Order: sequence, then C-alpha cells, then structure tokens
Amino acid sequence: MKQENVFAALIEPLQRAVAEEGYSTPTPIQQEAIPHLLEGKDLLGCAQTGTGKTAAFTLPLLQEMSGTNITPKARTPRALILTPTRELAAQIGDSIATYGRHVRVSHTVIFGGVGQNPQVKALQRGVDVVVATPGRLIDLMDQGFVKLDQIELFILDEADRMLDMGFIPAVRKVIAKLPKKRHSLFFSATMPPVVEKLAMDMLRNPVKITIDPGKPTVERIAQKMMFVDKGNKDELLIDLIDSHKMDKVIVFSRTKHGANKVVVKLEAAGISASAIHGNKSQTARTKALAGFKAGNVRALVATDIAARGIDVDGITHVVNYDLPEEPETYVHRIGRTARAGLDGDAVSFCSARERDFLRDIEKLIRKEVPVDTGHKYHSDVARRAVGSDARPEPKSRQGNRRGGGGRPAGQGGGNRRRR
Repeated sequence: MKQENVFAALIEPLQRAVAEEGYSTPTPIQQEAIPHLLEGKDLLGCAQTGTGKTAAFTLPLLQEMSGTNITPKARTPRALILTPTRELAAQIGDSIATYGRHVRVSHTVIFGGVGQNPQVKALQRGVDVVVATPGRLIDLMDQGFVKLDQIELFILDEADRMLDMGFIPAVRKVIAKLPKKRHSLFFSATMPPVVEKLAMDMLRNPVKITIDPGKPTVERIAQKMMFVDKGNKDELLIDLIDSHKMDKVIVFSRTKHGANKVVVKLEAAGISASAIHGNKSQTARTKALAGFKAGNVRALVATDIAARGIDVDGITHVVNYDLPEEPETYVHRIGRTARAGLDGDAVSFCSARERDFLRDIEKLIRKEVPVDTGHKYHSDVARRAVGSDARPEPKSRQGNRRGGGGRPAGQGGGNRRRR
C-alpha cells in the first residue's frame, strides 16, 4: 500500500511554498518525521545535514506557530532552534524565510562575530522564532535581552557537533531556562553516550527516527586518490579544477594558513576562490558562502570546523588538498557532495607525509580508494612511502616552518569556543 505524501498534511500556504521551491516528493526523514511533529510529539532524530532534515522540522514549526493568534511579546520568543555554527544558523533562518513566505511567522537569527544591536532590536520588537548559536544566546540572556520562559517549541540541531565544539554545558544552561511543558525535537548524526544522555534528559516519550547518514552517501560518491609531492599540490589543484570544469568545489585544507595560501594560488590562476575559517570575520565568511552559493565563487577553501554546517546544493566536487588527521573527518568531508540523493565526486591528494593518514582512512571505510596514476604530477615516492617517511612531520617543525601556531585547524582550545 502506497504511503500518502506527507506534504498533503501541511496547511495550504506551506504546500504552496514547498511547490514553489520545486519539491514534490518528501525525503525519508520528512516522510517519517512530519506526521509525528504535526501531532505535537517529541522526536529524537538520528540524521545528518543533507537528508532534508531542516525542512523536516521547519515545516511543522511554521504550521505550529501559525496555528494560533498569539502575538509574540518583546524579548520573549515562542520557539527556539539551537545550532552549533553561525553558517548553519543562517541557513536555517533562510529555510524559515523560504517556507514561511505565505504565513505570518516572524523570526530572527542570533550568532556571534557580528554586532549584537540589530539582534537586540529584533528581540525587542518581538519574534515568534529565534535561531541561535549557544554563545551569543547566553550573552543576550545574561544581559536580559531575551527570556526563554514562554518557549513552546525547542529544537536542538546537530547535537554531536555541539559536543565536538565544547558546547554541551552551554546547551544545558539554555535548557534549564526553558519551561518544563514544551514540544521538543532533538537531532544528531551520531549518538555518543553524552549526547544520548542529553537527549533522554530533554525529551518526553520521544518518537525515534534513524536515517542512515553514512553508507548510502559514501557509496554514491566517486572517490579518487592522487599521489603527489607536497610542492606540486597547487599545480595539480589548478589543473584539476580547469580540466574537469569544476564549477562548485569545496577544497579542504588542514590549516587556516594553508587555506589562505591555496586561495592566493587559485586566484592567480584565474579561478575565483574564497577561504572560510575561524580567523575570518563573520562578514567575510557570510560573503564567501553567499558567493559560493550564487556561483560567483568556483572554489570554497575551508578548514574542517568552519565547514561544519555548510549545506549548499549542487556541490559537484570535494577536493582534499590535505588529508585529515582523523579518518572519520574524511567521511564527513566527502559527504559535502552527493547531497539529497545526488551523486558526487571526491578527489584527494596524498603526499608522502600523509601516507599513514590514507592507510587509516582505508581501514575505516574498509576498502582501498581508487588511485589515479595518469596525471602528470603523480609521485611514486608518495605512493610507496612507509615508516617514518609516511608519518606527518612533528608539530614543532610544522610550527617553526609556518612561524608558530602549528596546530591543525579546529584543534586546541583557542578556536573551539569562537564558532
């Protein structure tokens, strides 16, 4: 028996907005989650960005908020969406604006890295929905600019990333200010014990939905490994982007300094590129992401932490300019392509000093990544590297060569809390 399309359960203004965006078939998480959310049930969803998760909670949120004639009071929102990164908060705000264009539901987005005055003014006017990152939200709570005692619907998104970035204490501080009686949604790509305990503390008799985030996506991605000497990576990248007509590519660098250098090389070769990492101002990060989405920037060069939460349609290629130190990060990186059921391509560069990283990756994914030996920068030295030649240089030597600060992007105490 064919299951009814859950979009039919939405009110007409939301159905119209969905149709205007060109969507007619819900994704699996939308099909499973929306009916329960429309009934007001708490939900525990195990799913990652790229599965249609944002619309799965945005559409029921808009329906719930528009179903009453309540006017939001100053500094007292009715719904709160908590998310770990600025980019993801902005994208959820865009989703609310897109799907809510035909209903009267107001919202604002709150995050750090920009002045707080426009955010404070929006809160003082009164909004139905606040989308926020933990740090700035707590700042505004402490200053008395926002109160959470009237929250009817609370959504915690990307909970495992909250854990990675050290935000779980801040999340618990926010939850402590919410009313006991509320509708709660909890989303996480993985469920480590700390995250699972947070979910159990936050939810009441939740419906549990699991959408397998990893295996189908990885299988849809055409992976390729290119062995190359470190000094030839820039030339290989330029040749690759031009010869393969890569129009929308994310390039991953292990360090912020390295990301900036790659952008300079690409721009010099006539390839439009922007960097996105923790040392960039929020204005610069927003501008870079907007240019990439619009197609004005061909290559977005990113560090791992800065790239979290980026969900851009139509990314054709992911290039690992540097292999990551953690093999799980490789899977997260290449998953930036092959979104929402589409296919994608991932190309990785491996120098001699990264050979052990590749061995760890192949052990994790339980298969060898196909090797392209046909390019003019192929290095047999890198391919055959073993022992000390295959290990990364000591951190002290990396730091001295770069003028200090040799810690990989996104690791160590300084960067984690500024997201």
